[in-house]
Amino acid sequence: MNKEEILERSRKENKNQDVFEKDIIIKSNRYSCMASAILATLFFVVQIFTGGGINYGLYAVVFSMPMAGFWFKYLMLHKKHELLVAICYTAGVFLFAAAHIDNLVSASTIL
Repeated sequence: MNKEEILERSRKENKNQDVFEKDIIIKSNRYSCMASAILATLFFVVQIFTGGGINYGLYAVVFSMPMAGFWFKYLMLHKKHELLVAICYTAGVFLFAAAHIDNLVSASTIL
């Protein structure tokens, strides 16, 4: 097998996508999720210390990103681990969203 045959087989296996580029996309998604979690935590802490209450909605949004990623991975790979983690993140999203909506409803009844 010569070099050209090996390259052609690799192109077919990777569907003409660069392996290095795939790795960069995966890492960029990971770092973007981390950046949003850090920023949400900063906003969360500042809001608490400035007397603005607790905004659970920030974490509902932050948890929704990995939740969607794990659901997608489960649907593509059908691995039990991905399903378990997706369910945990989904529960977190629902709990944070419910807490946020409860805070909003409680605050609106006071006015």
